Amino acid sequence: MTRVVLVHGSVANAAMTFAQQRPLADRFELVWHTRSGYPPRPPLAAIDFEDQAAELERELQAGDHVVGHSYGAVVSLLAAATREDLGSLTVAEPPAFGVALGHPAVRDFLRKIQPFTTEDPKEYLDFFLPLVGSRLRSGLQATAAKPPSRGRKTGARELSPELEQGARAAMAERPPNEAEIPFAALRGMPYPKLVISGGHSAAFDAVCDVLERELAAERAVVPGAGHSIARAPGFNDVLVDFLERAS
Repeated sequence: MTRVVLVHGSVANAAMTFAQQRPLADRFELVWHTRSGYPPRPPLAAIDFEDQAAELERELQAGDHVVGHSYGAVVSLLAAATREDLGSLTVAEPPAFGVALGHPAVRDFLRKIQPFTTEDPKEYLDFFLPLVGSRLRSGLQATAAKPPSRGRKTGARELSPELEQGARAAMAERPPNEAEIPFAALRGMPYPKLVISGGHSAAFDAVCDVLERELAAERAVVPGAGHSIARAPGFNDVLVDFLERAS
């Protein structure tokens, strides 16, 4: 069965991010790649996309179809540049803002996010999630609603230990706009590429426009869930169509 490796973004781990893709398990072997620092893996004080790209590359197998979301899409781009034996590469709104610094929406986004600092995970989520166009879905909120022995409050709820660790992991990540995307290497890879945006953010659209052009990639826009594209209606249809054609 064809392996599809799912690489999550910030805050939520792979199982949370790609919960809506579980029904695809009857067509593909789904591999939830949880990046280091995210639960259930041990916490890390610092997370670097280059280190995580090397970790992902070591876990990939010939013929794998890699699907990366957000920060995980940056990791996936870097890892895929070293593997010409992949089946395909799909990236959904990678925050590789360094490739589109000339765009006013990108400059505005970076002006908002770069000065922000906090050591409080709840405060971080309150700032970060609306900025990127994400929100805690009901499943996460239900988990957080169970009063754990420790945790942070979010409104009338508490952060579960898993969500608190995910928020702290996001806070520890090296800024993804510092990533240097190896366009020439990726463009030369023989496997097909797909870039997906959610149609909600001019900043993410600008990055996806550059990736579409520089990678000679297919492009899809899947609205309805903001930056949490894997939850959007129609995402699975777009992904399956691409994977089946790539296979």
